Amino acid sequence: MAVPVVDPSLNFSSVAAEPAAVAEVPPRPRRRPARADVLAIGAYALLGVLVCLNYWGDVQHRVSSHLPTDHSWFEWLFAHGAHSVRHLENPLFTVQQNAPDGVNMMANTSLLGVTLPLAPLTLLLGPQVVYALYLGAALSATAATSYWMLSRHLVRSRAGAFVGGAFLGFAPGVVHHANGQPNFVSNFLLPLIVVRVLRLGEPGRWRRNGIVLGLLVAYQIFINEEMLLLTALACLVVVVAYAVQRPHAVRAQVGTFLAAMGVGGGLALLLTAYPIWFQFNGPQSYRGLQGGVFHSWGEDLMAFVTFARDTVAGDEAVERTIGLTEQNSWFGWPLVLVALVALVLLWRRSLPARIVAVLVVVFSVAAIGPKVRFGGVETGVNGPWAYVPDDLPLVEMMMPTRLTLVVAGAVGVLLALAWDALAGTGRPLVPRQRTASGPSPAAGARRRWLRGLGYAAILAAVLPLIPRPLPAERIDPPPHFITAGGWRPYVPAGRTLVPVPIPSNVHGLHTLRWSALTGHEFPIPGGYFIGPNERGEGVFGAPNRPTTRLIYATMDANEVPAVTEEHRRQAVEDLRYWRASVVVLGTGPREAVLRELMTALLGPPQHIDDVYLWDVRDRV
Repeated sequence: MAVPVVDPSLNFSSVAAEPAAVAEVPPRPRRRPARADVLAIGAYALLGVLVCLNYWGDVQHRVSSHLPTDHSWFEWLFAHGAHSVRHLENPLFTVQQNAPDGVNMMANTSLLGVTLPLAPLTLLLGPQVVYALYLGAALSATAATSYWMLSRHLVRSRAGAFVGGAFLGFAPGVVHHANGQPNFVSNFLLPLIVVRVLRLGEPGRWRRNGIVLGLLVAYQIFINEEMLLLTALACLVVVVAYAVQRPHAVRAQVGTFLAAMGVGGGLALLLTAYPIWFQFNGPQSYRGLQGGVFHSWGEDLMAFVTFARDTVAGDEAVERTIGLTEQNSWFGWPLVLVALVALVLLWRRSLPARIVAVLVVVFSVAAIGPKVRFGGVETGVNGPWAYVPDDLPLVEMMMPTRLTLVVAGAVGVLLALAWDALAGTGRPLVPRQRTASGPSPAAGARRRWLRGLGYAAILAAVLPLIPRPLPAERIDPPPHFITAGGWRPYVPAGRTLVPVPIPSNVHGLHTLRWSALTGHEFPIPGGYFIGPNERGEGVFGAPNRPTTRLIYATMDANEVPAVTEEHRRQAVEDLRYWRASVVVLGTGPREAVLRELMTALLGPPQHIDDVYLWDVRDRV
């Protein structure tokens, strides 16, 4: 039975060719995946391996060269998921970092939707291996679900869907985040959410569509709320743009759409109500970031035509001029040129292309930030975020530059549409010309030449954006005293192990890994997270106590200051606050001056195995 298609997402090609908003499209028969599907997924998997290649040379001792602290944080998160499952603890909160206050995991980038299901694998292989495995798999899975969305709901050309899917999964901005932020490459649910949103108006299926959407949204909340918010904003723009261009179709669907949306929203809220309440009202929750620091991160206009650092055409030197923020929109000038030409040629022929154009314009402008920047220079011209309050709910922690991730998604769809049009499976870019006696041979040759030129232009735009293996650097393993469990006799239940330096978002990267690589078996003070300050605003890391500041100042100066009795008193107070059992110093940056400092504060240490240890149980 034919299905009346009133939504462009169900068959954009057919709707684009129809003057009416409704087209009768027979449902596709169920069949095994085509060979093209298998090849596409295989190619995406190989790209995922390529991106993570440098990690696999020594996966136990390598982290991202660009974001080593973020890399270590996410290894810690995989260990947190495994620890929560193994000990049946509440995964929304932990005291294994920032002891004794703890960390609200829902109020941080916790990736619980991934770390909890992968807990058995983490327990088996360790967080370093699982991190590298998951990073490549998330990139590949996003490309694969994007390919499914494009090939099943938008274009008929498998090659076009492959190109679009590859860009959606491995866009320069996405690969940039892969340097240490796997939550921003975990976008495999987003194409499924977009398809489901655009099918909410489907007659007779509002309950099913709403339930599926609610389940997808609820799960995405435990992966990356920010990308879910960006997707919701993009879907809102798409729906509005479609309504403006197809008002009669919208009036016919609006009741079904709203009913399905109510079902989906209600189910998602039901499933996530407690975690969301915990995020904003649980222990160690906060309201916004101090000073709205993210709002200044707008996109430089020159970034759009610049090749990203981690692509084959990229150059690290350009970061010294415009590389002040994330490289979310670094598409390179060939792709910008091809995208503009494709939009012009498809504008009158394709409703989806017009919607894509609206997305590109809206989110490119919105990403500019509070001040317009051009070539690394901040102009005096206000951008749109100059008029956005820093404390606006949901928006308070957004970075303007990340809005261009929506632009990247729109460009991926546009590439698929353009390829499909060139292939003749969508609305053709080059109209066929016929003579009285049939098709014109000259016109056919011209059409073939122009089609080849179009394919070449698309490839010339995307091939320079093929990702290079992410740069990695070696990091020293934790001390044998830590990994072999030599600490166990010194740290009874309810007490903490204080590593030196105490980890933060600036210092102590290697000591944060002590916790991750031992499965969170002992709590530590400090850490790398966002928590509340005395006014309830979000700040990075724990508030620095006097001893913490003294340790960091010593590291920065590479010189031990004059230690007074007041310093010693404060050290004992801080150790008591942290419920310390032992203070441990291993091999690492500034080891000599740190040992001298801690000796001046706490007396001579014990040299046990490969660490210096101060047993403070009798003092606190």
